[in-house]
Amino acid sequence: MFAAFAVVILSLFSLSHSTPLVCEKLLHPLESPSPRHVEGRWALIANSDSYGVTRNFIERRDSTTLYFSNSSDPYMISFTQVNRIGNVCQHEHLNISVDGNVFVLRDANKNSATGSLLYTSCPDCLVVKVVLEIQGNQIVQLSLLSRRGTVEPKEMEEFRAQLKCSSFPLPFVTDPTKELCSEHPQS
Repeated sequence: MFAAFAVVILSLFSLSHSTPLVCEKLLHPLESPSPRHVEGRWALIANSDSYGVTRNFIERRDSTTLYFSNSSDPYMISFTQVNRIGNVCQHEHLNISVDGNVFVLRDANKNSATGSLLYTSCPDCLVVKVVLEIQGNQIVQLSLLSRRGTVEPKEMEEFRAQLKCSSFPLPFVTDPTKELCSEHPQS
């Protein structure tokens, strides 16, 4: 009887310690990813943040496409975000500084976004953690991006586990049937 009780207690003890280890792996930033790793087109699949405030902005869009391209400066990446709202594609082009495994963007109003790529087992996905500093307020968001425009259920479950580890609400998941915009505005 005592042996069975000890086994139960030990198994509960090991389970209680495995969750932090799983979260540590899921929230671990990638070590200095190559800019070539992010180059190209990425569709926003899902997004959540620490307060649930960015959800409203993302829900208004039919789709969001991100394009990354390397610049001649090894410490910069060109970034174009294209949001489709109805039949209109809104393009925003920015340059992002790269410092090791951290991406930094600052605007003229002293707002900033600092990002890093997190672990994902999905071979053609990115999980991006962005810390937004807007007028003295800090919002942390996690986004799941994919080259395919959709992900497998197990890949979405992994992302949901990352959100749970971060104590974030369930993500807003985009509709994969919505058309993505091209990188360059149509004339």
